[in-house]
Amino acid sequence: MKTALTNVSDCRKELTVEIPTATVDTAIDRLSKSYGRSAKIPGFRPGKVPGHVVRTRYRDQILHDVARDLIPKAVDDALASEDVTPIATPEVHDVNVDEGKPLTFRATFETLPIVDPGSYDDFTLRQTPITVDNNAIDKAMEQLRERSARLEAIEGRDVEHGDTVTIDLERRFITAVNDTDVPSHKPERQHGVSVEIGNETNPPGFDDELIGLEVGATHSFTVKFPENYQVSSLSGKQAAYEVNIKGLHRRVVPPLDDDFAKETGEFKNLVALRKQVEQDLKIRADHDAQQDVRNDLLMQLSGRVTAEIPNALVVYEVERRVEQLARHMLGQQIDPRQANIDWDAFREQQRTAATDTVRSTLVLDAIASRETIKVTEDEINNELEQQAEASGRTASAVRALIEKEKGIGQFTAGLRREKVINFLLSRATIIKA
Repeated sequence: MKTALTNVSDCRKELTVEIPTATVDTAIDRLSKSYGRSAKIPGFRPGKVPGHVVRTRYRDQILHDVARDLIPKAVDDALASEDVTPIATPEVHDVNVDEGKPLTFRATFETLPIVDPGSYDDFTLRQTPITVDNNAIDKAMEQLRERSARLEAIEGRDVEHGDTVTIDLERRFITAVNDTDVPSHKPERQHGVSVEIGNETNPPGFDDELIGLEVGATHSFTVKFPENYQVSSLSGKQAAYEVNIKGLHRRVVPPLDDDFAKETGEFKNLVALRKQVEQDLKIRADHDAQQDVRNDLLMQLSGRVTAEIPNALVVYEVERRVEQLARHMLGQQIDPRQANIDWDAFREQQRTAATDTVRSTLVLDAIASRETIKVTEDEINNELEQQAEASGRTASAVRALIEKEKGIGQFTAGLRREKVINFLLSRATIIKA
């Protein structure tokens, strides 16, 4: 087999491969016999069709199968002979295959660029000073109070703005047929649905139809969803509703007093709760400040890579961010498929940040190699134990999940990069300003 490697750019390569005629013809003969055993051609008994007839009748299919069988191994052998490692599956182009001729093709792929991390004893990083003022504490206390709100039943009046209404509803989507609006025959029914009057997620006009109704009332109305509605499956649609008011509640927020502090946790009074809130805010601020330092370091590392970087790594990082957002939405009980998000636009927005992340990662890996920084089995197990404790799973279950989703090798690489970051931070000059 003949191979030739061409450096298209710093990280993009092209292999030209030629598989000998003898190998191609042997594969054609083998596949022709396989086709001949099952071929059904008029004038010939099954299994007795001459080879040249089979090759003529099924020529395109046989040549396609020959290429499919021979090319993957040829690519692997060519990569091994040229001593190059692609970061993603090579793309095969310009395949030429025919009987009595060598099979030729091109394979293009990307490799990791050579990265010189340079000196890393002179980093100067900035850390935001930690400040927690009374306004921040007051805001956090108010958020605690809001989260502790409860619903109290209301009797003797109609629905008002701010109420939480319990309803049974029936919904039919309306379609235009010959210039006439026709509701769907099969309605959607939901029972015991809670609707907060005034919530921004409610369909436009929905609240106005409920305000003024009393418990036990039944009301029919239509709603037109806007074209940019947050639930994309409802965008632009019109629906006919029939609702029955089953219950009425009002959200009541408790006062900030000693009783509230005791109900919130093991606090003697409101002063003790406020001190704990202040401490929690300082811990969070300290974490944010350290994260700022870390981000400053990674941006400086990213700036050291000026050469071309593999697009495959950027695409992978972008898709990781898409998956991260989708998981966050699922955690908030939001279906990513129904959310009004332009995922292609989101990918494009993330590309610059993803590129910076890839650049900094390449430098971290180069430093790990130079400094022989490795991750021990104990460190892997400790991290698995911490993730298990945080998620309420066993360490073995966390390991199984990691191996299923991204592989323990990638998990270990992430731990090694964190060790490099800590190594660099221990040498850096950190200015609080």
